[in-house]
Amino acid sequence: MISIDDTSDPALTSWVATAQGSDFPIQNLPLGIFSVGERRRHACIAIGDYVLDLTGIADLLDEEWIEDLSQPVLNGWLARGPSAQRELRLRLVELLSDEKYRDDVEPELVGQTEVRMHLPCIVGDYTDFYVGIHHATNVGKQFRPDNPLLPNYKYLPIGYHGRASSVRVSGEPVVRPNGQRKEAEADAPEYGPSRRLDYELELGIWIGEGNDLGSPIPIGEAADHIAGYCLLNDWSARDLQAWEYQPLGPFLAKNFLTSVSPWVVSPQALAPFRKPMPPRPPGDPQPLEYLSDDADRSSGALSIQLEVTLSTQQMRRQGLAPHILSRGSADSAMYWSMAQIVAHHSSNGCNLQPGDLIGTGTLSTDSDGGLGSLLEISRGGKQPIALSTGEKRSFLEDGDEVTLRAWCEGEGAVRIGFGECVGRVVPAA
Repeated sequence: MISIDDTSDPALTSWVATAQGSDFPIQNLPLGIFSVGERRRHACIAIGDYVLDLTGIADLLDEEWIEDLSQPVLNGWLARGPSAQRELRLRLVELLSDEKYRDDVEPELVGQTEVRMHLPCIVGDYTDFYVGIHHATNVGKQFRPDNPLLPNYKYLPIGYHGRASSVRVSGEPVVRPNGQRKEAEADAPEYGPSRRLDYELELGIWIGEGNDLGSPIPIGEAADHIAGYCLLNDWSARDLQAWEYQPLGPFLAKNFLTSVSPWVVSPQALAPFRKPMPPRPPGDPQPLEYLSDDADRSSGALSIQLEVTLSTQQMRRQGLAPHILSRGSADSAMYWSMAQIVAHHSSNGCNLQPGDLIGTGTLSTDSDGGLGSLLEISRGGKQPIALSTGEKRSFLEDGDEVTLRAWCEGEGAVRIGFGECVGRVVPAA
């Protein structure tokens, strides 16, 4: 497990004034890829209201790092593993806290409002899991009231392979997907735009070091293969999904778009917020040996606060604040840990690669205030939510904008933010 080091010291401050109290204090320093105008994409970190161009301060960094940090994607850098990330963090903390470096570093700061953020990696593979037990239970009850969780759920992390080509960074329009949908009373399906478009509140895992084909990652080493975390919205067309998912699972209902926040928040930045995995309820099976690890049990969960808001066209025209759909905590939502997800994914010899993306699945709490999808909030469309404009929503309408946010905070630690993951629905093509 990643341990707390000097880069998480709450007494640290930066000469970048806006860093203090922001999503991106000096204790965070998440990596990303940005461009300005027609300029080439560069690696950067977020600090306060700015991004710091890492190629612009190449002379102040280790010579061996520059080749990977000069690429328009982070795959090569993340492949270096946690030791390189830790060394880079230590150096960046030094540069951004010591006034003697200010004259050399400050010219390479660019306002976040002036840049365009891009996907941090070439996503070779994308896998989405289903480890949010409250979400799985809530959805299962809508179809199997007496038996919401299938027998395998508490023995292995359930997942499916998604479509890497349609992963996009925050801000990409959400084009309402077309597909086959079948009303319950209809004799046959019809083709057309989804009528039950939904969001899914998830966390994303970016893989760093990979593994060779045929060589599983042991559970005790799985955390070292996680390069960082992001927010992830696995947009879902519930009506298309209901018709197509049997017998092989999600397809067109999921593969039209997956949105991620632009920042790779490192395990080192989140080290102060690790906590024990929630104890399994009495009667639940204990994980099989390949998914069982004492260190993971004692510190495999992350105390991450999650929030989802909705803004409609009418709300924006009237200058009204977005409607808060949910607020909750990730650690209470996850039945399986991040390390267990990675270990299980590779347990059959599947090779993970640097820049692979893994979603946790929808994260819902056990209370109505922390549900991670409209499918749950509206009880499958039976209980629409009322908005301040008088509008009602069971599922997303054209013009609706969904924003995911996440942050960590706690006693003796500086608040660490993930930024935002935003998507606005536009009409079907």
